[in-house]
Amino acid sequence: MHIPAQTLTYLFMIFGLLVVPRALQRFRVPAPLTCFALGILAAIFLKQLVGDPVGTVVATFGIAALFLLAGLEVDLVEIRHQLPQLSGYLATRAIFLAAFAWVGIRYFHMSWQASTLLALGLLTPSTGFILDTLPNSGLDISEQGEVSIDAIAGEIMALLLLFFVSQSGSMVILGSSALILLLLIVITPFLFLFFGKYVVPYAPGSEFSLLLMVGIVCAVITQNIGIHYLIGAFIAGLIASLLKTRMATLASNENLHAVRLFSSFFIPFYFFHEGMDVPAGALVLKSLLYGVLLSVIVIPIRICKNWLQTRYLSRRTAQAAFRVAIALEPTLIFTIVIAGVLHEAFHIPDALYGGLLIYAAVTTILPSLVLPSLSIPSEPEVYGVEATE
Repeated sequence: MHIPAQTLTYLFMIFGLLVVPRALQRFRVPAPLTCFALGILAAIFLKQLVGDPVGTVVATFGIAALFLLAGLEVDLVEIRHQLPQLSGYLATRAIFLAAFAWVGIRYFHMSWQASTLLALGLLTPSTGFILDTLPNSGLDISEQGEVSIDAIAGEIMALLLLFFVSQSGSMVILGSSALILLLLIVITPFLFLFFGKYVVPYAPGSEFSLLLMVGIVCAVITQNIGIHYLIGAFIAGLIASLLKTRMATLASNENLHAVRLFSSFFIPFYFFHEGMDVPAGALVLKSLLYGVLLSVIVIPIRICKNWLQTRYLSRRTAQAAFRVAIALEPTLIFTIVIAGVLHEAFHIPDALYGGLLIYAAVTTILPSLVLPSLSIPSEPEVYGVEATE
C-alpha cells in the first residue's frame, strides 16, 4: 500500500497539533504556544506546508469559531447590571491605552495609528483563552465573574478601536467600511430569522450549522474590507446571543457547547498557521531582548492597574484582587493579531514583531505558573490550559 507523502505530512500535522500540545499541558505549557512553536518548526523543516491553502482555510475556521463563541458568551444584561463598575474599568483602560500610545508617538516616533495598535496588542486581554481557563484557575465563582466581565468589556472596546484605527487612513475608506459593517449588523439578524423560519423547522438540529456558516461568512466579509476575521465572527455571535428570545435554540447551551468543541478542534491550526508565517528575521536574539523588555516593563504595570481597580472599585481583598489581576494577564490572540497587522501594514522591524510574540507567550503562561500557589484551598489547584484565545 502506497500512501502519498503529502497525505502522510497532513496526518502527522493533525496528530501533532491535536496530541502533542495536550500532552505538554501537564507541564503547564499552554497548548496554543505549543501549536505556535510547531508552526515555526514546520516552516523551517516542512517548507511545503508554507502557503498551503488547506492550512489557511482550517485556520480561518479556527479564528472565526473562536470569536463567534466570544460573541455568543457576551451577556448584555449582566453588562448593564455591572455598568457603573465597568465604566470605571473602561475609563482606566482608555487612560492606559492613551498613555501607552503617547509613549510610542513621543519616544519611538511611531504614527498614531501604529502606536495605538501597539498599545492594544500589549494591553488587551485574550478573552477566549481566559474564559476557557477560568474553571480550572483556582478562582472562586465571584472572582471568575469579575474576570469574565472585565475581559469581555475590554475585548468589545478593543474591537471597536481596532476597527476605527485600522480604517482611519482615509475618511472614504473609514466611511465605506463603517457602512458595510452597519449593513452587516442590520442584515445578520434578518438572516438568522429567515433561516429560523424557513429552514430550521424542516431540518431539526441544523441550528449549529447555520450559526457557524453565518459566523464564517461575516468573518470573511470583514477580512475582505480590511478589519480582520475576528470582528465579523464576533458580531455574528453577539447578534445570535441577542436573538435568544426569538430563536431560543440558536444560542442554546447545546449550540454553545458545540461551537466550543468546533473551536477547540480548529483553533490549533490557526496558531500553527500563524507560527508558519513568522519571518526568519524574527527568530533572532534581538527579538528575545525586545520580548523580555516588554514583559519586564508592561506586565507589572498591567498587574498593578488591574489590582488597583479590582481592590478599590470592586472592594475585594488584596489577595483576591491579585488573583483577578493575574488571571487577566494573557493577551495571546490580540497580541498575535496586532503584531501581524503592524508587521504587514506598518512594516515594524522583524525583531520587534518577534518581541511581541515572546511577550504574548510570557503573558499567556504566567497565570499557569502563578495562580496555583494563590488558589483557594477548596478550589482546583491546577490551572489547566485549553487551545483557545
